Amino acid sequence: MSKLDEFLAGERHDDVALFLTHEYLDSQGKLPNLGEEVENGYVLVVPGDDGRRAFAAGTGMDAMEFSRTAMGQKGHVDRDLGGGECPDRDPDENHQAEFIFSFSEAQNEEVGGLYARGAVVHAYAHCACGASYSDKWVVGEETETGVQPGESDPAEGTE
Repeated sequence: MSKLDEFLAGERHDDVALFLTHEYLDSQGKLPNLGEEVENGYVLVVPGDDGRRAFAAGTGMDAMEFSRTAMGQKGHVDRDLGGGECPDRDPDENHQAEFIFSFSEAQNEEVGGLYARGAVVHAYAHCACGASYSDKWVVGEETETGVQPGESDPAEGTE
């Protein structure tokens, strides 16, 4: 099982995952292609502190500040972290996710909601149009929780 598969299965809570498109990597040139190649780019799974530094080096943004900003708007992030659907999509503009920052949290029944159901993956995406958005889902319930393809509201209704 790859690091990405383990991350998506909720087995790497101390790590973060970073997605960068081929084009973004080529234009920025700051982050080496050390991750797992997906259709539109690369996903790297690295220890949390290293990942936050790599995110800053690759994007020029602080990971946690970016996450806080992206939480203000919901959108679908592909469950393999290889892209997403921008909530501001317009057929006349490029709405490809340029990069994604993701982490997971272990199941926590005391918190309730999604966290009582299982491990939760949080994903924060930045679109080529400049919009940022977020999604989160329960591991093993990816089609029942989070923003589903073509939708703009989380399927579970409560977070």
